[in-house]
Amino acid sequence: MGVYLTPIITCRKKISFHYLSTKRVAFDANNEIYQFLALIRQPDGKHFTDSTGRVTSHLMGVFYRITRLAEYGILPVFVFDGEPHPLKLKEIEKRREIKKKAEREWLEALFRGDLATAWRKAIQTSRLTREMIEEVKELLELMGLPWVQAPSDAEAQAAYMAAKGDVYCTCSRDWDSLLYGSPRLVRYLTISGTEFLPSKGIVRPLEPEIIELNVLLNDLKITREQLVDIAILVGTDFNEGVKGIGPKKALKLIKTYGSIENLLKSGKIRLEEDYKEIREIFLKPKVTDNYRLEWKPPDKGGIIRFLCEERDFKRERVENAIGRLEKLMSYITQRKLSEWFCRR
Repeated sequence: MGVYLTPIITCRKKISFHYLSTKRVAFDANNEIYQFLALIRQPDGKHFTDSTGRVTSHLMGVFYRITRLAEYGILPVFVFDGEPHPLKLKEIEKRREIKKKAEREWLEALFRGDLATAWRKAIQTSRLTREMIEEVKELLELMGLPWVQAPSDAEAQAAYMAAKGDVYCTCSRDWDSLLYGSPRLVRYLTISGTEFLPSKGIVRPLEPEIIELNVLLNDLKITREQLVDIAILVGTDFNEGVKGIGPKKALKLIKTYGSIENLLKSGKIRLEEDYKEIREIFLKPKVTDNYRLEWKPPDKGGIIRFLCEERDFKRERVENAIGRLEKLMSYITQRKLSEWFCRR
């Protein structure tokens, strides 16, 4: 879920897909796949499956979305979550309970014949399995696209790669990327241009946007360390925060007192949680340099076998999507040759 900082995130710049042309974009893979599992469903809320009953919604999302992004020359890198931090286990258990409740309500709605409610509840029940993750990794390799295994939080790893300059930006709906130090965060990079809000039962229009960390910090007149302290007061995936303190109040308190330490000394709040450990999670996350970013021509035969022969995807549509990947790789190859001749 991430941390709720929306009311204080200023300097959000709307961008087009072409803005990211030829740029490397690091995606939080697990987050993206969850979105596909949630939204790519049949009218009654059930996942799409192949003839053997295997779920294919996640593969449909990854394959067709990435090939659509390829039309704009965007170079995706999928970063996968590793082992969760022990402090995140409580949040993970909370999400499991929410899913169990949604599953009961989904089945009840199906029994009543209320498909609208059933679909709305079904999208809250998604479960990402290890098998699904391995399937996505195999598909990415067949598509010739790089993926990175993070030792812990994927957003932390993606932010680290962006800070190093190995990718241009991170792509996520959560604000955590900024806390981890990503110089640029892109949100709503969705081809559909809409987002379904299950709690309200409505669809809202979306436009891609970019937030630059330095611009944001300068506008708020705070440091990244102070932004992390604000998040801790509000509540993150690692702590519940201080009751009654939202983003705007937290910003005001940190700007007034400078840090959580000074705020605690003032007696204005009480914080039972180990805020120093949480602060370290964001400022010194567990990351790795053990990755290589390389884009290769897609394995057309392998993709057709994997999707069409083994999972019943329609061959014509798959071949059209592969064509978009091939055009991207042709463009990258031509660009590399052009740059080589320019350096000569």
